[in-house]
Amino acid sequence: MTFVIIGGGIDLSVGSLLAFAGSVGIIAMNHCDNPALAVAVAIVVSIAVGASCGALNGALITVGKIPPFIVTLGTLSIFRSLTLYIANAGLLTSKHDLFARFGGAIILGIPLPAWLLLVLAIIGAIILQQTRLGRYICAVGSNERVARYAAINTNLIKFSTYVIAGFLAGISAVMLGGRLSSLSSTTAGLSYELDAIAAAIIGGTAMAGGRGSVIGTLAGALILGIVSNVLDMWGVSVNLQGTVKGVVIIIAVLIQRQR
Repeated sequence: MTFVIIGGGIDLSVGSLLAFAGSVGIIAMNHCDNPALAVAVAIVVSIAVGASCGALNGALITVGKIPPFIVTLGTLSIFRSLTLYIANAGLLTSKHDLFARFGGAIILGIPLPAWLLLVLAIIGAIILQQTRLGRYICAVGSNERVARYAAINTNLIKFSTYVIAGFLAGISAVMLGGRLSSLSSTTAGLSYELDAIAAAIIGGTAMAGGRGSVIGTLAGALILGIVSNVLDMWGVSVNLQGTVKGVVIIIAVLIQRQR
């Protein structure tokens, strides 16, 4: 989401895409009898579906010239609907115990998803700060017309940000599915796009594009997690926690405006 917003776009479909990619991955995995091969198939299929759907978003935005909000609002509904259809609006469960052991793996006392988070955050930060692609994303988000005059292929850069978002949604689908050994077609990934946008904004990513950092978004995600835990400890109703998150987002945007 950080890459997409810095590039001047928005992606409302990542939560539904997570559910869709994970569901397709579990269905493909259940067709394999060998446990190790089945887990490998789930990983490859989920990531491939995520990246392909991200590419679809990017193509509709860059080639179709449709505003990102409209495209991803539409694909949010499409991906969720497809997930409900292939799962019969129910729960998709893995038939291989190895998948659950993979999702719950502990390495040096740290869960595998935490290791992935750190590694991907480092890779994302390097791409954004130390590579031509990262500089071009910032340039396109800051002023697309000037970037085009500077001989930057703006459509390709924007397209790449949506592929990255879809690719990472596929990885998230594998981690969530492995942790639970199943995916609910109705609740998996629900409102995840709002959490992703909130983490990026709280971490200093400008909604207008052109500025932001992966490390800042990581800090924003940790802040959201801390806020949720504190609210749980205080006994605040789950139904009110969304209100607190909304207030935090608005305050973060107001602070950006003041700057």
